[in-house]
Amino acid sequence: MAEKKKQERPAPEQNQPPEAPTTPQGGKYQKPRNLKATTLRVLKYMLYYHPWMAAATVFFTLLSSASGVAGMYVLRPIINGLTEAAMQGETVLPILLPGALALVGCYAVMAVSVYLQYHFLAQMAHRGCNRLRWDLFEKLQDMPLSYFDRHPHGELMSRFTNDADRVQSALDESPVALLSSILTVAATVVMMAILNPLLFLITAAVLAAVMFSFRKLGGLGRENHRQQQTTLGALNGCIQEDVEGLKVIKAFTHEQAARQEFNRRNENFRDATMRATFYTTVIFPVTAQLSNVGFAVTACVGGALALLAGFDVGGLVVFLGYTKQLSEPMNQISMQMTTLLSALAGAERMFAVMDAPPEQDEGKVTLVTAHRENGVLTEGAGEKHRWAWKVPQPDGSAQLVELKGEVRFHDVCFGYLPEKEVLHHIDVYAKPGQKIAFVGSTGAGKTTITNLINRFYEIQSGTITYDGINVQDIEKDSLRRSLGAVLQDTHLFTGTVMDNIRYGRLDATDEECIAAAKTANAHSFIRRLPDGYQTMVTGDGSNLSQGQRQLLAIARAAVADPPVMVLDEATSSIDTRTEALISEGMDALMEGRTVFVIAHRLSTVRNADAIAVIEAGRILEKGDHHALLEQQGRYYQLYTGQFRLT
Repeated sequence: MAEKKKQERPAPEQNQPPEAPTTPQGGKYQKPRNLKATTLRVLKYMLYYHPWMAAATVFFTLLSSASGVAGMYVLRPIINGLTEAAMQGETVLPILLPGALALVGCYAVMAVSVYLQYHFLAQMAHRGCNRLRWDLFEKLQDMPLSYFDRHPHGELMSRFTNDADRVQSALDESPVALLSSILTVAATVVMMAILNPLLFLITAAVLAAVMFSFRKLGGLGRENHRQQQTTLGALNGCIQEDVEGLKVIKAFTHEQAARQEFNRRNENFRDATMRATFYTTVIFPVTAQLSNVGFAVTACVGGALALLAGFDVGGLVVFLGYTKQLSEPMNQISMQMTTLLSALAGAERMFAVMDAPPEQDEGKVTLVTAHRENGVLTEGAGEKHRWAWKVPQPDGSAQLVELKGEVRFHDVCFGYLPEKEVLHHIDVYAKPGQKIAFVGSTGAGKTTITNLINRFYEIQSGTITYDGINVQDIEKDSLRRSLGAVLQDTHLFTGTVMDNIRYGRLDATDEECIAAAKTANAHSFIRRLPDGYQTMVTGDGSNLSQGQRQLLAIARAAVADPPVMVLDEATSSIDTRTEALISEGMDALMEGRTVFVIAHRLSTVRNADAIAVIEAGRILEKGDHHALLEQQGRYYQLYTGQFRLT
């Protein structure tokens, strides 16, 4: 809970999903990094829409690097010609003018090429990252609820914010800068080897020292950037948890504990950031100083060669220019590699989510609209609305089974972890139109049972049938479309009140939404809102009371018009007067439907057709209200106050 320090949390309750293991720094354990595979996947996203842009980017990068190297070499004949003309007393204009035009041409081509290469790269980076975010969001829609039980929401949000932003920022510039620098270094090295092999050997020795330093420091930087991202995700999760639970923190005066927990995670992030920053920043001065040393040695040896071995002055000037020019792309390589490694660390965290196993669905039975024609159930809309299961047959045909809402649990066992069972041999039978209530202590397994009906979790043994069909044979989308739910924790989306009611069935008309609100007795309070049904709901309904949010959730379930409903403490946040007002509407909502009710208020389940008393994952008693009272067992004790629901 938000009001407790993470290290003081008790072990998960018996019927609750287990938390994922954490590292000492608070981040989730990660798979071993695979730099090659991650790089290839990022490249695929950049090439997703317009592969020709990559070819254009490479072409203009080659052109810009070549023109830059050529521009430097043009100085050799200019300097040699000027030197010779000065020694012979000739005019320098015939030499200077063509050389100047050649220089202008080289650098003009370079300028245009640089603009175009970054233009095409930006197009690829933005479109690729847009697709990457979409695929990540799409993947989250396909993940089982157990995945979200194990991963804090703040950590998942950091994939969309910190990691995605880091990837896009790096891809906007770094690939072209890195490629351009590598090409410039390669072309420069070739030209230096042609100009003077001896001086080139000196430069090569310095280059080897620079590469060795970069490799060592770059490896350390990569690992520390990975740890930085991990601790940042943990910090974001802590912040989100505390902000959402701020009222609870204040109510229990746990501000100091929250500060200590935040401070611990913040310091972990600070330490990781300082280490990552150190290795990022130390690469530049180390490589720069090595380059300066190489330049000084090359200048001294080159001067001696010009005096003693006939090395031309223009060649020496150009070689020294290449030596200085070489240091800038070398520094760029080190910096851009660091940036790219940091981005790849973020991309790998995103891919880790995308590579997680999706929710499995082998169901073939689908939900279809049907009607009776001459007493025969036929697929398609008719005068009277009906739903039916379309069951494939071995011969390729399909049988229609009318959806009635008959649900049966037979010897069901379940555990969030295979080795830790939390439900033991559950047998429940709900006939069409019956109201089945579950009562019991907190953590007994009531909500877990209802979560198994819609296959939020898969059972370990036993069977659950829906109209005689094993739910594992029903396509999950069809199964869940036939079920309505009003949960204890109400969640509303940003939008109007009308939009939130219509969320139960997106094709519902305004009139149907208003009728559903009237059924839930939410119509009167909605009319009193500033803009009625067009009032904006923000911050998960923070501008509404808890009871009003619950009424909207009930209206949302009513507009869905499902044959089976699950009411998990549906009136827990509604006062006694409001509960009395909506009881008639709730009865109308439940009429003709199979309903599973979870409630602590035993007065709300007195009229249930059957009541199951659950303790420690087992059904102790079953029967209606009067039969259970006559048994004078656990239900009798609960009803008479001799035993508390704790």
